[in-house]
Amino acid sequence: MEWHPPLYLSASGTQCVTVVWCHHWNCLLLSLYLLLMPLELQALVSSKPNIVILLADDLGIGDVGCYGNKTIRTPNIDRLAKEGVKLTQHIAAASVCTPSRAAFLTGRYPIRSGMNEADFRVLHWLAGSGGLPPNETTFAKILQKQGYTTGLIGKWHLGVNCIYRNDSCHHPLNHGFDYFYGMPFSLVGDCQKSHPPEMEAQVQLNLWSYTQMIALAVLTLVAAKLSHLVPISWKTIFLLALFGFLFFISWFSIYGYIRYWNCFMMRNYDITEQPMKLERAAPHMLNEAISFIERNKQGPFLLFVSFLHVHTPLVTTKKFIGTSMHGLYGDNVEEMDWMIGKILDALDSKNLQKNTLTYFTSDHGGHLEALEGNIQKGGSNGIYKGGKTMAGWEGGIRVPGIIRWTGMLPEGKVIDEPTSLIDIYPTLVHLAGGTIPQDRIIDGSDLMPLLQGSVQHSEHEFLFHYCETYMHAARWHQKDSGKVWKVHYMTPVFQPEGSGGCYEIRICPCSGEGVMHHVPPLLFDLSRDPSEATALSPDTEPQFHAVLKRIEEAVKEHRRTLTPVPQQLSLLNIMWKPWLQPCCGTFPFCWCDKEKDDI
Repeated sequence: MEWHPPLYLSASGTQCVTVVWCHHWNCLLLSLYLLLMPLELQALVSSKPNIVILLADDLGIGDVGCYGNKTIRTPNIDRLAKEGVKLTQHIAAASVCTPSRAAFLTGRYPIRSGMNEADFRVLHWLAGSGGLPPNETTFAKILQKQGYTTGLIGKWHLGVNCIYRNDSCHHPLNHGFDYFYGMPFSLVGDCQKSHPPEMEAQVQLNLWSYTQMIALAVLTLVAAKLSHLVPISWKTIFLLALFGFLFFISWFSIYGYIRYWNCFMMRNYDITEQPMKLERAAPHMLNEAISFIERNKQGPFLLFVSFLHVHTPLVTTKKFIGTSMHGLYGDNVEEMDWMIGKILDALDSKNLQKNTLTYFTSDHGGHLEALEGNIQKGGSNGIYKGGKTMAGWEGGIRVPGIIRWTGMLPEGKVIDEPTSLIDIYPTLVHLAGGTIPQDRIIDGSDLMPLLQGSVQHSEHEFLFHYCETYMHAARWHQKDSGKVWKVHYMTPVFQPEGSGGCYEIRICPCSGEGVMHHVPPLLFDLSRDPSEATALSPDTEPQFHAVLKRIEEAVKEHRRTLTPVPQQLSLLNIMWKPWLQPCCGTFPFCWCDKEKDDI
């Protein structure tokens, strides 16, 4: 018999070792040596590892060197893959920011927390009342209870207030983070004066909504006046109506209200810049991340670096402008990679690499329709069809996934099994010695057995792909055959036809005339056709009907687990509400600058 090395960690973080007696003395001595391994290594195994999460925004899987890109330089991300494990079928739970990030933090499909409402897909205003519900338990909250110091640096985009200004019910500090420095919203073109706005349609929607509200208020006052219920003059009613219309028309216009109301930076609960100075956001974030590592080097700590890169408007420091072969987008990717290198250097300089699990990914695929004239401003999704906002197609949901833990995970390993961003939740909870919540469904699975090789297959048999509340697609990992089947129940109608995206309207819709329903569903074998180039048929695939039947059974079973929850992205919740607006100074003239240019 042969000795088998330890392959996994228990939920408490301790190493499980099985020693099998050998026929040879050298094998027996090796076993005894491992049982009496140095105390330093035993302490490493039993201690709780530090966690560093590096999350890119809108990065395409085809933009990274270790995933096949030959022209954009990403040496530091590639270094992580060389020193750790690379996942090739790593899937986001949504193809847009807000629901994907909600699922990542909670380990649950966003439909379970009300974070993917029909018709609205992300939070549009920081003064909306929607956001990650306070009753959701993030992995940060569990790690915090396990003795971790937790920090979030960068983008949040999961809400701030609920009922009144400064209640902070959705704020990161109320979701398990001890420290927050970053942007509570999302970087959009409206944050930059010289960049074309991205929220024109939403502005029009809010103008119409507020016009209706003001009109209703005026009619109510008129009715009260005619009924002699309130002692108010016609002049007062007229002036109130005029002020209301002028106020909203002036702010919902070209005067940059979005920059002041959405584009600002916070440290914990305090606004530090309003509006933010985009050119110094990245240096400040990097400095904050490195400082967090220095302050908490004794561990254990959770550092979540949520980059503003590589979302448009692709704000890049002068040092990197013009240095890549792919214009401003390539410059932005390479700057992010450089920032990752600096964070890795900070870990290495403190000798933390052996007790730190580092994870790199993107919240979803690249935005194909991000164009400025004929200039491409979005990323590449490689061989995969579709991109951001397209829930079903692989290009919108297949993302990089790299995990390094020196000495505990193999180096240079590649895993082709289906995994998901929602798997990080149970993985981190188990490593921290925490307990998975028993009062709700957690859709993710612990990745450690797969990463360390004690199992050969992912625990996921089925994964479901939503666009808003509509299930666009589902996949089945048929483990006995190794096949990964995928069905599409509906797909976006590309505009123009055959273009591979929704270039005429910028964002592919989830329902209505902008999608095509497929009866029977489109079927692909991703193990043979990962780019989803050719749909199968009963003539080309003998198992066609059997596969569709099995997936349909799984879909029905999954839907039976869903329960009604408050919709966080409803029109009422995403509307801008003046009384919820975070403001540094006197509303509506919000302005302050508490940061320093030199860092």
